[in-house]
Amino acid sequence: MDLFEDDTPGGGGGNAPALSVSELSGAVKRVIEGEFGRVRVRGEVGRVSRPASGHLYFDLKDDNACIAAICWRAQAGRLTHRPEEGMEIIATGRLTTYPGQSKYQLIVEQIEPAGVGALMAMLEQRRRALAAEGLFDPARKRVIPFLPGVIAVVTSPSGAVIRDILHRLRDRFPSRVLIWPVAVQGSACAPQVADAITRLNAIAPGGPVPRPDLIIVARGGGSVEDLWGFNDEAVIRAVAAGTIPLISAVGHETDTTLIDHAADLRAPTPTAAAEMAVPVLADLAARLTETQARLLRSVRARIELPAQRLGDMGRALGRPQALTEPARQRLDLTGPRLESALRGFVRDCRHRADSLHLPLSALRQFIASRREALTRAGMALAQAPARDLQRRRTALPVLRPGAVRVAQIAAQRQLASASARLDAVQTRTRRSQLDASARLAEAGRRLDALAPRLTAERRAALDSLDRLRQTLGHAETLRRGFAIVRGPEGQLITSAATAASAAALELEFHDGRVPARPAAEPPPARPARAKRPKPDQGSLF
Repeated sequence: MDLFEDDTPGGGGGNAPALSVSELSGAVKRVIEGEFGRVRVRGEVGRVSRPASGHLYFDLKDDNACIAAICWRAQAGRLTHRPEEGMEIIATGRLTTYPGQSKYQLIVEQIEPAGVGALMAMLEQRRRALAAEGLFDPARKRVIPFLPGVIAVVTSPSGAVIRDILHRLRDRFPSRVLIWPVAVQGSACAPQVADAITRLNAIAPGGPVPRPDLIIVARGGGSVEDLWGFNDEAVIRAVAAGTIPLISAVGHETDTTLIDHAADLRAPTPTAAAEMAVPVLADLAARLTETQARLLRSVRARIELPAQRLGDMGRALGRPQALTEPARQRLDLTGPRLESALRGFVRDCRHRADSLHLPLSALRQFIASRREALTRAGMALAQAPARDLQRRRTALPVLRPGAVRVAQIAAQRQLASASARLDAVQTRTRRSQLDASARLAEAGRRLDALAPRLTAERRAALDSLDRLRQTLGHAETLRRGFAIVRGPEGQLITSAATAASAAALELEFHDGRVPARPAAEPPPARPARAKRPKPDQGSLF
């Protein structure tokens, strides 16, 4: 009979003990906690509340029932997935009661989505909400710098991703890399990635830590749950609020996370992100050489074309000597006749003077006046070619030497300007070549420092393998006193029965092979002699 069963007629309950409310609540609590010590419950998240205490309160419900669920603050900080209203989850915990309100509740220790479908539905809902705020707007995206001086990589320092990125950067264009280590999976992934992006954008230029020109957030491939930290809202807002261009290289080409929509550029793999970040140094050198050659050809053409046009114009002007040669020829023809005419004129004047019988003083005055007139006529005759040349120059203004001089001065100025531009271009080209040479020299020094260390590591590994080979090799085993037995055709003999049936044997020692000598056959056993019977001596008695 139950201890609490009423056995009195009429059911008055005279023998049933009276329990207090606390005793009854404690009994119910012990029964529920004993029967449901650890359970897994699947349901849809209803109301979600997180007060200032840090505890997480929410409801789990289905079509017919609802259970209150609590996740204490210490456990809530370690949850991989935070419950959101409308999300279908599987909650693992223990069932207990709350006597203060006469209800039972589930103390949650672990939460996992109830399948990929629920995760993708929640991801799509979050993507639409963030897109509505304009965080994925293409107008917000920044241009990736062509040649970043400092590249920050936010990833795990122990994975293969960082090695692939550094190897690709060394092959294409050696750059300065700033590594920010973070967790790329689990509950700590999202806070650490968001904090890394925020702190990198907060670095001031010119400080002890160089401000990066480009940020690469990288992680290898994985499942939806593994990449869930890069779908966190805090990470998306940190990327959208940053001022440094960012490349997202999370997962493989088929993996898509929300950080890919917020980033300025999405790379299918971490290696592709390194290829997008920097160009190829050899291609840049080739382009620089080609550009320099084109520039030199252009400047040379700008100089040679005006010079050629000036030469053509000079040939069209004609020779200045052609203008004075006719007058000089007439002067040469007139000069001899002028001398004879002057002499005849002097004779005539002398005859007329003799016939006049003039006094000597009058004659002197007359000679002086004639000499003065003759001097003026000679000066006029000497200036006649110059006046004729001036008249011809006035009639032909295009042939004036002044115009030719102006054209020559203009051409010389153009040549001087083109030469100055050529010198400036050559100076810039030489400076770029010096910078590229300095970078190449720095890369060479780093390579020279790295080569001895790698050689020593490879030599130590090779020595270790050689010692292992010597220890485990069959030659060392033979030196310790063992031998290999082979048959007549070189096959290995591994059993006594096989050795007994072999026609010939060969033994291999550490220093060579020798044929096995068959053992000498034992001599045939001598037949046993029959014992001679002793003669019967008879009895003495």
